[in-house]
Amino acid sequence: MPSRTADDRRALTADLRRAGYYPELVRDVLEVALGDERVVTHLVHAETTFDVEEVRRHLTVLVLTPTRLVSAHVDDHPADSEHPSASAAATTESVPLSELRSVTLTHVLADPERYRAGDQAVEMTLAVGWGSVSRVDLEPAQCPDPTCDADHGLTGQITPDDVVVRVSADAEGRDAVRAATDFAHRLSSLSSVSARR
Repeated sequence: MPSRTADDRRALTADLRRAGYYPELVRDVLEVALGDERVVTHLVHAETTFDVEEVRRHLTVLVLTPTRLVSAHVDDHPADSEHPSASAAATTESVPLSELRSVTLTHVLADPERYRAGDQAVEMTLAVGWGSVSRVDLEPAQCPDPTCDADHGLTGQITPDDVVVRVSADAEGRDAVRAATDFAHRLSSLSSVSARR
């Protein structure tokens, strides 16, 4: 009987092939990052963005092992005047679970007044922070005096932004939202256990 590690890696490979975005390349890059460690669960998220002049594809893969979160991001770069052929850049980062600072989940629910226990979100955003990248959101500071025209400077917040994955039932289907929710649950569980050690 195959080992659980082999089964989990086979499921990861199957999801990479289903995403259809350089699956063999992504698998090989992940194999280097994972080493011999067991795959607990994973999330594969393909995204296509449309620019004025081109269509760009991106793939984000999150793999949870017993000790680490392995993040892979792949972008394609079309040929241009400086580069006669298309290329792809694949970046992996391995973060010990004990280093995770935040796991933020945003659940978007349709018709919240009709919500029943167990109803599934129509959209899920998973943001994981470990201090490598932060987003700064600034806006003009407001004054409570409506007649004040003084410049009160800026106010804002710094948000961990190491990896963000947004999954929508309308775009990817309900199974994709369920998979993201399941991954987030396992990640939250393992990271909280790791933090207590």
